[in-house]
Amino acid sequence: MSKPDLGGVVVATALPYRKDGAAPAGLAVDHDKYAEHCDWLISNGCHGVGPNGSLGEYSSLTDDERRQVVRTAVSAVDRRGIVIAGVHAPGSHQAKQWAELAGEDGADAVLCLPPTMYRASHAQIIDHYTEVASVGLPVMIYNNPIDTKVDLVPELVAELSRIENVVAVKEFSGDVRRAFEISELCSIDVIAGADDVLFELLVDGAVGWFAGFPNVFPAESVELYHLVRAGRINEARDLYRELVAVFRWDSRTEFVQAIKLGMDMVGRFGGPCRPPRGALTAQHEVQVRTEMEHAIKFLAERTPSDLVAN
Repeated sequence: MSKPDLGGVVVATALPYRKDGAAPAGLAVDHDKYAEHCDWLISNGCHGVGPNGSLGEYSSLTDDERRQVVRTAVSAVDRRGIVIAGVHAPGSHQAKQWAELAGEDGADAVLCLPPTMYRASHAQIIDHYTEVASVGLPVMIYNNPIDTKVDLVPELVAELSRIENVVAVKEFSGDVRRAFEISELCSIDVIAGADDVLFELLVDGAVGWFAGFPNVFPAESVELYHLVRAGRINEARDLYRELVAVFRWDSRTEFVQAIKLGMDMVGRFGGPCRPPRGALTAQHEVQVRTEMEHAIKFLAERTPSDLVAN
């Protein structure tokens, strides 16, 4: 299998809801708005979208909703970019099934956490990804030790990279030393997974960004990515410095609510979350709004770079 390109700015898409008393928690997935959002991201230069990630509240969806979200993303993107579907699950049999369905529904690749809700051993993690990869789609493994309590350390990533179809790792540990360590051990593509260490990981060789805040600032995020990749480091640093305060919310417990509020503030449709996520506290809302207002003002007053994204 030729190695697919899962790099660039791929957006972990937030999911809009509409009020519906018959739906879980009174909120039904708004597929029309979700399709419009996916289209908007691609039209603003993003390389692809990632439905059914943590930001997409996959764990709060019914099985039918979760499958339809992938179908909506695939239809909206319409081959103008890539669709990397989240297939996270407690066990390999479940994750494998989600991967099979993602393939049937037109996804280009899958993003997969280690077994959720269970602190798996290295051997069990290898078995988990072997099963998911056997479906045949390209697999981006996802290291998020904050949520899973399982750390895909560089030595384990190197072992996993030897599984056929495992082609990339979304690195969300927050440890920017990982990019060099992983590249010393194997040739897997490293993808920045946390917005607030994006700059550092890109400088150290990450080839992509599986991102949160491009839901709010897609064009500027794509510009930032391409500035670093083009070696225009000072310009990238100046832009990143003004956005990193809001980017830090991507690594906090309230990241979904914060990003959805940011979307509302720029005229998109973030809206509410399903349980267990509730509204931001008053203090957190004030902080998000203050940091978002700074970012919005800065971006409105600056002149975008003349860099043409390829």
